[in-house]
Amino acid sequence: MAKSKIPGLSFSWKRALGITKMKRKISKGTGIPTAKTGRQRKLGKLLGMK
Repeated sequence: MAKSKIPGLSFSWKRALGITKMKRKISKGTGIPTAKTGRQRKLGKLLGMK
């Protein structure tokens, strides 16, 4: 039996456990992004690379 996926409906266990909200709160409070690319961009700006 094929598993049908309903468009526009997804489940995130991280969001369900509150991990997403916690990470967002930390990043907004400290001003440091939690995503790897965001941290790299911020560090590059601080060092005057771009």
